[in-house]
Amino acid sequence: MQHFPIYLNMTNRDVLLAGSGEIALAKLRLLARTPARLTLFAPNPEPELADFAAEVGAALLPRMLYANDLHNAALVYAATGDAAEDARIARLARGAGVLLNIVDNLAGSDFITPAIVDRAPVTVAIGTEGAAPVLARAIKSELEERLPESLGTLARAGKIAREAVEALPQGRARRDFWAEYYFETGPHALETTGAGGLGDALHTLLQQHLSQAPEAGRVDLVGAGPGAADLMTLRARKLLDQADVVIHDGLVPQPILELARREAQFIAVGKQGFGPSTPQHRINELMVAHARAGARVVRLKGGDPSIFGRLDDETEALSAAGIDWAITPGITAASAAAACIGTSLTRRGRNQALQLLTAQDVDGLAEQDWKNLSLPDSVAAIYMGKRAARFVQGRLLMHGADPATPVTVVANASRPDQRILPLMLESLATGMADSALKGPAILLLGLAPAAARAELPQLLAELG
Repeated sequence: MQHFPIYLNMTNRDVLLAGSGEIALAKLRLLARTPARLTLFAPNPEPELADFAAEVGAALLPRMLYANDLHNAALVYAATGDAAEDARIARLARGAGVLLNIVDNLAGSDFITPAIVDRAPVTVAIGTEGAAPVLARAIKSELEERLPESLGTLARAGKIAREAVEALPQGRARRDFWAEYYFETGPHALETTGAGGLGDALHTLLQQHLSQAPEAGRVDLVGAGPGAADLMTLRARKLLDQADVVIHDGLVPQPILELARREAQFIAVGKQGFGPSTPQHRINELMVAHARAGARVVRLKGGDPSIFGRLDDETEALSAAGIDWAITPGITAASAAAACIGTSLTRRGRNQALQLLTAQDVDGLAEQDWKNLSLPDSVAAIYMGKRAARFVQGRLLMHGADPATPVTVVANASRPDQRILPLMLESLATGMADSALKGPAILLLGLAPAAARAELPQLLAELG
């Protein structure tokens, strides 16, 4: 983010605009929507520009801009259309320490003016850092269709009531009030009684919220999915947006955490095989403590909470403490990994069962029914198998598995840094070691990528 977006208070600020033609008129039309004191420097102003300046109360000086004009200026716009004149104004502005924008000259400007959706006091600024103005305009057009004109009326009424709403406790109580006003009570009042009825609706709603008992805390155990933010469920995203406290695993990537409110408290409770981990009892204590304090807690887990996620340990601890809880499932790594390699976890005529296994449990390497897993056409998704690859390979070969059995390793499934490693059982351990995979990985026993399956008949024919 090269350009940091901010909103500048324009009340009682001096803004200077230099230019005599259509470029200056377009910029003046935008600036006239602010309360800034506008001064236009136009040696030969076109009639339409002069008329509009008079209409909006901008001071029009029929001359060039000079250094002594910059005293107390907040912003300067150079819109002359003449490169040499714009460069002269730029030197003057920088000499005076005033922020400068040269219209349609990104490299020469100190700031850029974004595309703006105006529903004052609600405004949406859209910028592409000069890379794609057409895209910015398209986004602006779409947002203008989606945001009703009445939004500004609701916001203005809400602004007047902000001081009274401070009688509610800071935090969730106020957020709940404003959410109900903006999305339920306000729009209904505006539709039925018009803008004149908003004040009464706000007052009635505020009295209702002031008389309510504080809401008890709760915990939602939420699956973050395999890592891609757009693979999270709508419910998961909504709960994350409402959370006061987010207690998250180390497998949850930053883009997903950024979906939560910035004011939320984030507590990392990562668990790492053969490395530093947060004890389960400590995670339970954190959930209970914050919920008892009245917080909405999201216990955010990678993948699906019910698949090797210690879910029962946590729900039992919450129930024992009398804390209300609910589970929101997520896409598990097995489904995401299979999708990444373009294949199905089950297929008629191939496998009538699918096993979800963990290569490690609380006691270390996990023993399984290796005899059945070694049968032809067995399919299994093996979690936490990256460090246990040699153990899994040895057990399967020991029980008669075909060394040519496909094993596809998918690391960071669905993420930008996803890696797919198609191997056979006989090369599993060495292939994993040589690849130096980073991040969580799942082993798909008995499955090969779709492309590899397509190439197999041709390969057999050539060997034929």
